[in-house]
Amino acid sequence: LICRGLVSSASRPREDSWLKSLFVRKVDPRKDAHSNLLAKRETSSLYKLQIHNVKPECLDAYNKLCQEVLPKIHEEKHYPCALVGTWNTWYGEQDQAVHLWRYEGGYPALNEVMSKLRQNKEFTEFRKERGNMLLSRKNQLLLEFSFWNEPVPREGPNIYELRSYQLRPGTMIEWGNYWARAIRFRQDNNEAVGGFFSQIGQLYMVHHLWAYRDLQTREDIRNAAWHKPGWDELVYYTVPLIQEMESRIMIPLKISPLQ
Repeated sequence: LICRGLVSSASRPREDSWLKSLFVRKVDPRKDAHSNLLAKRETSSLYKLQIHNVKPECLDAYNKLCQEVLPKIHEEKHYPCALVGTWNTWYGEQDQAVHLWRYEGGYPALNEVMSKLRQNKEFTEFRKERGNMLLSRKNQLLLEFSFWNEPVPREGPNIYELRSYQLRPGTMIEWGNYWARAIRFRQDNNEAVGGFFSQIGQLYMVHHLWAYRDLQTREDIRNAAWHKPGWDELVYYTVPLIQEMESRIMIPLKISPLQ
């Protein structure tokens, strides 16, 4: 009976498990929207993550076009948005570009930027030329986790890792509770850049952005975390929340504020 009970409890959603109350603060998701419980309250920034799969023969031309046009458009003061980082994927899906934007002021700022860009002839021509170079594209609108660093420009050279997690529906609060503690184990080497969760696009997606000097440094820092008491426990309890996960190692373009 005990064994059968344990098997049954393991198959139920983790939010119904009494075990989690021993390790994390339990939040009643019915009291407020998940985004209000997890996101930064002192800021109202909205982020957009763009992922473009580029025709292999067009990647150099795509990068050149982005580096010529994007700074001129998005550094204008009357556009309430900023380029956080722009990269090519080095390891992971090939011939891929990743862009991360911040909209100061949330959805109203996003709407203002989109409205102005529709009237911008240079941007219209840019999108048309860029479209001829793409195989596919997708985007997500994201909010920051309250317990992560604010992504700010940094000097290089660095490589960046974007770790993307597809969570099981209903587990975002639990993920946030665990990672509010786990992030403390990953601050010693200034590798934590930003942490986000999706609001529009593919839902229950989490993205963690890290910076390292090189691949060996990444390996050393990640291995060192396992020697810190408590890290293994947090990994053990977050793994069952994940349906899929992906790691991209990325190289910043010259115009990227994150170098």
